[in-house]
Amino acid sequence: MIHDVDGSLRELTKRDVLNGAKVEISFDAPNRDWSSRRNAPALNLYLYDVREDLTRRQVQYEEHRDTNGFVTDRRTPPRMFKLSYLVTAWTQRPEDEHRLLSAVISCFIRFDALPKDILQGELAQQAFPVRVTVGLPLPADRSISDVWSALGGELKASVDLVVTAPFSTNRHFTHGPPVLELPTITLQGGAEGQHETRGGRPARRVAETARPSKAQGRAGGIRARPKE
Repeated sequence: MIHDVDGSLRELTKRDVLNGAKVEISFDAPNRDWSSRRNAPALNLYLYDVREDLTRRQVQYEEHRDTNGFVTDRRTPPRMFKLSYLVTAWTQRPEDEHRLLSAVISCFIRFDALPKDILQGELAQQAFPVRVTVGLPLPADRSISDVWSALGGELKASVDLVVTAPFSTNRHFTHGPPVLELPTITLQGGAEGQHETRGGRPARRVAETARPSKAQGRAGGIRARPKE
């Protein structure tokens, strides 16, 4: 799923940010080794953090039905994960870098979710929108300066881009065929014998079972009374 998010961001950036400009789009770590090998203007989208958005976790199962409307299986809803990208521009002049970052912000603040026409792979088949935010304050447990320190480079102007993408759990429970017959309940006892009931309505009367008479003995036989 992450590679589909990368591909979707690449398509949207090429279309609405660069607008035909000859600028390379890279997802490599912007460390010193990468920057030293760069020989053309570049826009770097570095994925530096992946974590689940627990506030959007759902526990209710999703029902999948066939063409007749019968439930065929139930599946757990997808988990939502936040993918955080560090967006930086790399050119010969700071002014050009600032223009690129400005174009990134202008592009992504227009959308609450990534447009469907640029979604790639499994993202295009998902029913859930792929949420996107840009330039929001970072959580208290995260700092951009720490990211740059880990990369071994100097602090550089950047934009934080967060994409919330659904990840399928691939957990589902198959249902058996639907029950189409009404239940049958047999009631025993009473003066009128047994009755068979289907779906809550009397269907037919069942013949009363013969009961042993008082003349029958304990052994089950019938003793004749002697003549007087």
